[in-house]
Parts: sequence; structure tokens; C-alpha cells
Amino acid sequence: MKTDPETFILENTSVMSPPHVPEIRLHLADEAHDLWLKTEDELEEIGLPPPFWAFAWAGGQGLARYVLDHPETVAGKHVVDLASGSGLVAIAAVQAGAASVIAADIDPWTEAAVRLNSRLNNVELTFTNDNLIGTTLEADVLLAGDVFYDVGFANALVPWFTMLAQAGKTLIVGDPGRSYCPRHLMEPLTTYEVPVTRALEDAEVKKTTVWRFVGKSA
Repeated sequence: MKTDPETFILENTSVMSPPHVPEIRLHLADEAHDLWLKTEDELEEIGLPPPFWAFAWAGGQGLARYVLDHPETVAGKHVVDLASGSGLVAIAAVQAGAASVIAADIDPWTEAAVRLNSRLNNVELTFTNDNLIGTTLEADVLLAGDVFYDVGFANALVPWFTMLAQAGKTLIVGDPGRSYCPRHLMEPLTTYEVPVTRALEDAEVKKTTVWRFVGKSA
């Protein structure tokens, strides 16, 4: 890692609240498109993967909104936030009363983002860089915001999610209509209209559904 992640995040983001989750503040990219291009162009120079942690993606915003509006989903339970990114959903779970929260993401830069954003919101949670796919979780609830954007990742997640659902875990997914979302294996809980940046999406508002993954055709 050639650049200190915490320093880079502080220098290249601003403290903002995602439009659909105003209760939470995050270090987010001011000009999403500029930061995205900068990091793509300078990837080798600064050792930075695409900064997914710098944006409040629609699926994560919808899932965080659901958790805050339905705290019984996580209250008193042990929770894992998969592909945590900025930590938005994990922070929402802590605020909703989860007994413990683990933010999990294999991007090494994410740890700094989650640490800074947790501090910003005065919450305590645990972070792991471990790849959890295929493992049996010591948790009651798995939260997953916007994880079905890639066919390879989706193909890895579906059998694991199915295994966890069959083991009695609660799996809640936020998805803004990604192509590889296995809707036939899930039950819809609610739908939101989530404001997003056109620099990253094909619209200014994304219809985002929060699902419960059940692992069989609903």
C-alpha cells in the first residue's frame, strides 16, 4: 500500500449525510466522477483500488434506511454487514440496537473508511478483512447492500446465502435492480426511491428494494 488510506480519505472526501439516511454522516466523495477518474488513472501510483467506500450506493442506503425504520430486525442480535464499503449499513445496525456488529470487506482501504465513519457517528463496531464467503457465521443476521452487481460475485454468494438461510440465519439484502440479483430466491420487504449520483448510476433516483433472502422460489 503506497498511500496512507486514512490520510487520503480525509484529504479527498467531505463529511456528508447520504440523502436517504440523513441520520448518519460519512466521509464521502464530493465530486464522485472526479475522484473515480483520479483513482482509476493513478491506481498504480497510489496503490488504490476503485474507491467503493467513497460513495453511498443505492442498495446500501435502502438497507440502512430499512434497518433504522425496523430496528427489531437487528436489535439485540449479532450482525454482519457484508461488503461494508463506507460502513453505512453497519453503523445503522449499531444505531438500531444490535448487540454486536462486524463490518466485513476484503478491500484493505475499507478498514480506514469504516474506522473514520464509525468515529464520526460515535459508534463501536468490529471490522474484518476476512473473506467470509462459504463460512458458517457466528451471527444472527447478515446484511448485504448492493452485492449483486457482478456475475462472478453473485454466483459465489447465492449458494452461501442459501446455506445460511437453511441454517436459520436472517439475510436482508438491499438491491437497486442489479442484473444479477436472484429475486426468485427472495421475498420483498419494502421499496424506496433513493437519490444517487448520475456520475456512477444511470439515473438520479434508483428504485431500491429491500429483500429477505430465503433461498427458494418465493
